[in-house]
Amino acid sequence: MNIDFINPFVEASYEILKEVLQVEIKREDIYLKSRVSNIKGIAALIGLLGQAEGRLILDMSPETAVQIASKMVGENFNAVDEMVVNVITEVANMITANAITKLHNRGYNLDLTPPTIIKGNDIEITDKDLEALVVPLRMQYGLVEINVATKEK
Repeated sequence: MNIDFINPFVEASYEILKEVLQVEIKREDIYLKSRVSNIKGIAALIGLLGQAEGRLILDMSPETAVQIASKMVGENFNAVDEMVVNVITEVANMITANAITKLHNRGYNLDLTPPTIIKGNDIEITDKDLEALVVPLRMQYGLVEINVATKEK
């Protein structure tokens, strides 16, 4: 796991969430996660390809996703519906675009897959031979975990 590939995703997540939500964000203790990740209810999954391979997961509870979407759109949502999924997808796109720009500016060449939204309880994502670094970001809307697993080629 190369921290040079991970830091831009953490930085971008913090910057984008702070900018679009206009809230204070506190980074909690970073930790490593085994090859199996249980999602909290809503996750945006983005594949990483190029000089490194792996994936990024933006993981949050359904309640957090609803609150983020409500703030960004200026409407009150009560449940995870198509609009909430679209907003979380857009947040994932904004974060990954920012991170890829940071990586390119540092001389790295990575490409991304479009975000895939995963919804549900007790869903596990298994990464063969990849350990993930998880950076929890706490805000008034709840917790968003930035879960990045990469391996250099």
